[in-house]
Amino acid sequence: MKKDLIALKTRALEDLKKINDISGLEEFRIKYLGKKGLLSAFMKNIGKLPPEQRPEIGKIANEIREKITTEYEGLKKRLQQKEKRERFIDVTLPGRRHERGHIHPITTVINEVCEIFSKMGFRIVTGPEIELDYYNFEALNIPKDHPARDMQDTFYITENLLLRTHTSPIQVRVMEVQKPPVAIICPGKVYRRDSDVSHTPMFHQVEGLLVDKSVTFGDLKGVLTLFVHKMFGKETKVRFRPSFFPFTEPSAEVDIQCVICKGKGCRTCGFTGWLEILGSGMVDPEVYKFVGYDQEEYTGFAFGMGIERIAMLKYGIEDIQLFYKNEMRFLGQFL
Repeated sequence: MKKDLIALKTRALEDLKKINDISGLEEFRIKYLGKKGLLSAFMKNIGKLPPEQRPEIGKIANEIREKITTEYEGLKKRLQQKEKRERFIDVTLPGRRHERGHIHPITTVINEVCEIFSKMGFRIVTGPEIELDYYNFEALNIPKDHPARDMQDTFYITENLLLRTHTSPIQVRVMEVQKPPVAIICPGKVYRRDSDVSHTPMFHQVEGLLVDKSVTFGDLKGVLTLFVHKMFGKETKVRFRPSFFPFTEPSAEVDIQCVICKGKGCRTCGFTGWLEILGSGMVDPEVYKFVGYDQEEYTGFAFGMGIERIAMLKYGIEDIQLFYKNEMRFLGQFL
């Protein structure tokens, strides 16, 4: 009987190798593992053996059943997976094309701004988004009781730690370790507690600084006028209006001719024909005291712009929140 069991095992495993579909596998199960199958018949005959032979033959029979069942289950799983693939995948259908990714319009504008200033000799510098109150305010001539702090609407983490409200702190950090001449631009994310169609709590800025001997307001006007012409076209008119910033003196807002109505007056420009794009001015001598520059020897200018503002004007976008809604119909226009 032992030889018969081993022969049955060999025959069953050989038959299993020949099966290539579920129906053939079911026939195999009935033949070998079913209630009336060959293994069941052998198991019933074990009781007819002499008592001393039953344990050994019973053990062999159970091992053979377990082996055949394991091989059967493995083949069943593979055949089911194959059948599922064949049922749901039509290899004659054309393939699905992957959507092509592209650079976000905000990143595109940042890259363009950086490229323009880099060609003028400015070095790109980055810094921490979590900043000390000293670098964000005090070293920029904005002491703790200064009313300009109310303009920033700051996210404070602790009394002396905050999310930076502009990228100007990078300028102070660079001046602390580098003597003039200094020519840098500082792109990055900034944070303020504000949110509407033209403001978001997080947005992007690029701020610039140039310090050297004999730098004048005329140099500032020349650099920013060239930037505007590179960004919006040579025909774009530029004007400078007096303004106030704690870290520059004198200060100026920079306006460009409305890109929508070309100066005729429309809803976008408030029917003035002009759009404000950035703030600028000559570095206040008080700032030099914090970094150890000789205010009698060096002069310089600084400027800053909101990238979302530039992008909205460049692409004619009215709602700043569109940049952050991940709306594919909107983003797909910038391929």
